Amino acid sequence: MSTRTRESKLVDTFVTLADSLVAEFDIVDLLQVLVDECITLFDVSAAGILLLSSTQELEVIVSTSERSEFIGLMQLRAGEGPCVEAVTRGEVVSVSNLHDIMDRWPAFAADAARSGFASMHAIPMRLRSSTIGSLNLFRDGVGELNTQNAVAAQALADVATISILQHRLVEESGIAQAQLQRALDSRVIIEQAKGYIAHTQNIGMDEAFSRLRSHARSNQARLGDVAARVISGDLRI
Repeated sequence: MSTRTRESKLVDTFVTLADSLVAEFDIVDLLQVLVDECITLFDVSAAGILLLSSTQELEVIVSTSERSEFIGLMQLRAGEGPCVEAVTRGEVVSVSNLHDIMDRWPAFAADAARSGFASMHAIPMRLRSSTIGSLNLFRDGVGELNTQNAVAAQALADVATISILQHRLVEESGIAQAQLQRALDSRVIIEQAKGYIAHTQNIGMDEAFSRLRSHARSNQARLGDVAARVISGDLRI
């Protein structure tokens, strides 16, 4: 690939990742695009991404080949390896020759030898103090990823990390907003029920609310549900 073509491809990839910051997107699709493009951009044989789940367990989320998925899964099984270390330490972990890892990761070494890869580069997906996974690049030949490629790969990982964290924030915000709206809707129904009870039983609003609350507590029911039953005529208190 010519330098100009590579630069254009890199820009296109950044644009694709950046678009996720302002548009609806599927995380898996986005990350699959990222690892697929890494193959072309950085002269690597395969790529994959590990992400922390909601239970803080690492999982293989996308990969470009069965081999890259296999080596990710083997690291998770062994509980060690470049990808796992990149996440736990929050630092880039480069292995120029996977045949020389016995002392560092003995449990993972045998599986690494069967994978057919000769070297790998694990980049933490990190924003400040939050590390959510790792972008992992595998090569059939020995040697470090050159500086230019390493910097570009880190930049792509950073943008993807921001996209994921924003997506999670939006989801959490959406849940909070839905909960708030339910609370607001429930409050309207409660006020309606108070007014109904006060009017039909010729009592004050405070007493009407006291009756609602007392019935809800004694029956271990939600106040809003009790109010809704009163409004529908299903309950008289």
